[in-house]
Amino acid sequence: MTIANGRGRLIYGCMGLGGPWDGTSYGAAEIDQAAAVIDAARGIGIELFDHADIYRSGKSEAVFGEVLARSQGLRAKIRLQTKCGIRLGERGLDTHYDLSKEAILERVNGSLERLQTDYVDVLLLHRPDPLMDPHEVADAVGHLVAEGKVRQLGVSNMSGAQIAFLQDELEMPVVANQLEMSLLRRDWLESTVLVNHAEGLGYSFPHGTLEHCMAKGIELQAYGSLAQGRYTGARPGKLSPAESATASMLQQLAGEKDTTPEAVLLGWLMKHPARISPVVGTTNPVRIQACADAASVAATMSRAEWYGLWVAARGTNIP
Repeated sequence: MTIANGRGRLIYGCMGLGGPWDGTSYGAAEIDQAAAVIDAARGIGIELFDHADIYRSGKSEAVFGEVLARSQGLRAKIRLQTKCGIRLGERGLDTHYDLSKEAILERVNGSLERLQTDYVDVLLLHRPDPLMDPHEVADAVGHLVAEGKVRQLGVSNMSGAQIAFLQDELEMPVVANQLEMSLLRRDWLESTVLVNHAEGLGYSFPHGTLEHCMAKGIELQAYGSLAQGRYTGARPGKLSPAESATASMLQQLAGEKDTTPEAVLLGWLMKHPARISPVVGTTNPVRIQACADAASVAATMSRAEWYGLWVAARGTNIP
């Protein structure tokens, strides 16, 4: 099975590009920022760039498209991924979900126009829609694939059972599931060891989702992987005792491994046998560069180091 990103590779998340979330327009500064970020990401080997139709009210895709338009040959050197399924500020609702055939076709065509490209390598269904008809989704995706506009299909924020339900109607495999996964947001991990344990009631992650994705060869993409800079000094503010201990351990391991705390933090995720692909969302080129050693850190991280970071982050020992 072809995997969306080549398993265990870094992805760049473009949600921070394009300026404010409001309806203001973008300009040369936002386009230049996107160009600098793309260069920094490609400089550390990132090939897959992650978008969504709603990011910055469409401006994230638009500024990226402007960079593609002025950079001859760049499109062929990268892979693009976008999402659809969330509607913001429409029909009297702040938020609602829409995975109808009409909406999927409309939103993908809009993304292609903003990105100034003929196709996306991967389309993700952004969130589960309780009104989704899997047959209708399959019909929409089939049209997009036949037209050459979408090459692979994935999902985001879905459980293993939801993926299996959808897959029954699809002719093409679901190749990726993007979830919030980090050393800070550990529901995905805690659920695997807190079965039949009272502490497990405090975690909402659907048990079996990781196992389903691993068994079916579905790439796990981790958004929020840098924990918004909480452990690496990029987010000012008071840390809890557990967060402070984790930050100190990351600094220590980074020193021992002659790398950065960011690389250790991402390496911890990539050490997991699911071969998780972290999504890096910082718009600071220096912080992007700091992630460069993540894969090599994952390869050399010991089991004791991995568990040590987990225990530090949770603030208590595992059962």
